[in-house]
Amino acid sequence: MLKKGLKAVGVAALLIGVEISNVLPAKALERIDFNVAGGDEDVIAAVRAASVLLATQAEGTTDPQDLFAAARAEYGRIVGALYATGRYSGVVNIRIDGREAASIPPLDAPQSVGVITVTVDPGPVFTFSKAAIAPLAAGTELPEGYRVGAAAESDVISGAASAAVTGWRKVGHAKADVTGQDVTADHRAATLSAALTVSAGPRLRFGPLSVTGHDRMELRRIIKIAGLPEGEQFSPAELEDAEERLRRTGIFRSVALVEDEQITAPDLLGITAKLVEEKPRRFSFGLEVASSEGAKVSGYWLHRNLFGGGERFKVEGEIAQLGAQNSGVDYALGFTLDRPATLSADTTATSFLRFGHEDEDDYVQDFAEFGLGFTHYVSREMTARVGLEYAQYNVDYTTGGSVDFRILSLPVGVNWDKRNSKTDATQGFYIDAEIAPFLGFGSTDSGTKLELDARAYRGFGEDDRFTIAGRFQAKGSFGGDATSLPPEYLYYSGGGGTVRGHSYQSLSFTDPTTGDSTGGTGFLGASIELRAKVTPTIGIVGFADFGQIASDGLFGGQTASHAGAGFGIRYATGFGPIRLDIGAPISGGSGSPQVYVGIGQAF
Repeated sequence: MLKKGLKAVGVAALLIGVEISNVLPAKALERIDFNVAGGDEDVIAAVRAASVLLATQAEGTTDPQDLFAAARAEYGRIVGALYATGRYSGVVNIRIDGREAASIPPLDAPQSVGVITVTVDPGPVFTFSKAAIAPLAAGTELPEGYRVGAAAESDVISGAASAAVTGWRKVGHAKADVTGQDVTADHRAATLSAALTVSAGPRLRFGPLSVTGHDRMELRRIIKIAGLPEGEQFSPAELEDAEERLRRTGIFRSVALVEDEQITAPDLLGITAKLVEEKPRRFSFGLEVASSEGAKVSGYWLHRNLFGGGERFKVEGEIAQLGAQNSGVDYALGFTLDRPATLSADTTATSFLRFGHEDEDDYVQDFAEFGLGFTHYVSREMTARVGLEYAQYNVDYTTGGSVDFRILSLPVGVNWDKRNSKTDATQGFYIDAEIAPFLGFGSTDSGTKLELDARAYRGFGEDDRFTIAGRFQAKGSFGGDATSLPPEYLYYSGGGGTVRGHSYQSLSFTDPTTGDSTGGTGFLGASIELRAKVTPTIGIVGFADFGQIASDGLFGGQTASHAGAGFGIRYATGFGPIRLDIGAPISGGSGSPQVYVGIGQAF
């Protein structure tokens, strides 16, 4: 009995010992040594960027199994990076605690990993001894590097193949493809011979458009909005334009136009639009705060597909100048209905109705505006617009007197937006210009209104860490004077949209007859900002603004100007930076610093 008991205890002890050994912590990863011979910085950067091990280390991975898997995958990634730099005789060694990773059986993975050493000998740069590809469509532009004597980078070969296929597709050969390749490396001479064969396939025309994923949208309207030219020669550009038209309706979460695998006799290529619809309704709220202007609360409710034909109906409202220093509360309510693909696939019709109340320091105004317009998409960056609008304003001046202004206008404008971001641009420019002849009724003068808003952005440094941003504004009402035009057609300066550091609409004129404070018929404004990113989410800004108004046209008559400067802080978010600016006057008046809070850059 005693022996059996001892034997049982011994087995139990052995099992316990096994369990304990299995839960002992594995040897932690001490370091990854990365060595690339030759000292070529471009090669070193390419290899390190392709490294799975370095990415795994950056993520804080210490599990031996994961490190072993990353080491085995490292060979292919590094070899691919070497090929991309034109090096085809490189030697890659990856050792885990002295053992070559490739020689370790997958079922015998190490239980601990201390040191991983990666050694890369890139070898010489191979050059093209032959760089051929045929046949090519007329006008095809191959990469500059695809020529005899140039570095034989694998990406250049891929680029040549892609260019050849794209060239044929541009002239209607939708099924063009690379059907043959003969690529041979001569390691002694360090050269690469590349010969690619392209099959153009038949020239095709667009077949009918099929649609999937349209739950609430009418099929005929989807086809009309896409505007795919059925029966005409296939064109990748037309395909991309059709996708863009469907996307910009805002109705779909995703849009993909897929070409049929098979050709429909004799030469038609069917296209399928694979769509995923967004939720039909959306709402949003915003808040801005300034020292003199007070707070502005705004919001909208949007229906993306009101009647099932892509109509966007928006209800917008705002309450402004809450707590303003020198004026009362403003409020406005507006209704807008957009209908895409009206008149043409690239033309959107818009009708609107807007009314509200403004309580300014010098006047109180009630207004109503409505109109109809058309916006044509010239390109993805440029739109042109025309409209017919009627507005009525009832203005009570603080010094006494009430005037009704009635105006019918014909605004014609163009917008050119080449910014890389609408809320936080670092490159590109933005131009919006409009001319609006107007006809006044009763005591309201007739004339022409001109407005220009131009902005430019130039980033420099790593990841555009620094950005110089500039803005120029020119606005004028010609054909009338300040006594015969509503405040909406006159211009003031001061505040967040013009000159920061001065109070809202503080730059104005005084009518010698009535004593009323009034705006000018012209405005010129200029702003410059230097923006710097301190961290990925925190930025600082220095700015200077200038504004000038004129009593006759854009430059004539009496003029007055002022300027302000200051600094700000930006906090990056997913919907644009949160802005805090503090500005002070530097000419044209004095006063305490002004504070501005909002979403998005100032311009």
